[in-house]
Amino acid sequence: MLLENKVAVIYGGGGSIGGAVARAFAREGARVFLAGRTKAKLDSIADDIRSRGGQADTAIVDALDEKAVGAFVDAVVEQAGHIDISFNLIGYGDVQEPLMKLSVDDFLQPITNAARTQFVTTRAAAPHMIARGSGVILTFGGSGPQTLPGLGGFKIALDALEGLRRQWACELGAHGIRVVTLKTGGIAETIPDTVPGWKDIVADIEQKTLLKRAARLADVGNVAAFVASDLARTLTSTEVNISAGAIVD
Repeated sequence: MLLENKVAVIYGGGGSIGGAVARAFAREGARVFLAGRTKAKLDSIADDIRSRGGQADTAIVDALDEKAVGAFVDAVVEQAGHIDISFNLIGYGDVQEPLMKLSVDDFLQPITNAARTQFVTTRAAAPHMIARGSGVILTFGGSGPQTLPGLGGFKIALDALEGLRRQWACELGAHGIRVVTLKTGGIAETIPDTVPGWKDIVADIEQKTLLKRAARLADVGNVAAFVASDLARTLTSTEVNISAGAIVD
């Protein structure tokens, strides 16, 4: 198993992407700690993991709250002995409208939330990883020149995260800690069928790929498990593009 005896913390663990990653990590032998704000969602994913023989714990944590994150990480280390992987997958509260329609607060909200939560969660995990001389910090989203009208501050938030990823990778690399971003061109399974025109959105995601098929939730989990594993020990300060060619590097 790729992640045998590893301990992974997943913020946003009750979401669709966080849940997929948690299931993949647990399948590969990791003990996963799911953090989020909605107990029922966390418990549902944890119960599913346990029913398949995996190890999963849950905690209600606001990943924007520095003290709450610090207390949570310390509790994980006290319980499990160490932390090997930290993956932040929370939503950023973005308001996706054309820039001219946004208030300053709505524009800045995803940028501020993204930078704050990634800084807070990485800084909480880093000392424990430094003590062991190893660790993996994963981020999700990716940057680059591609964008679309009407995304508000969301794409700008992702660009800011990549600057932060590079800085963390630069400062933590000497301690054996890797920092990697996974980026997709959209995951069709995350589009609710209650969204107007959702079938057209899904078709558009798939048609923009070179492979004419988009990444699925299981794909995100599988790649995340590989990147977090020792098989990917030479990967750091980089993006892993799983967009099926929708984003051309």
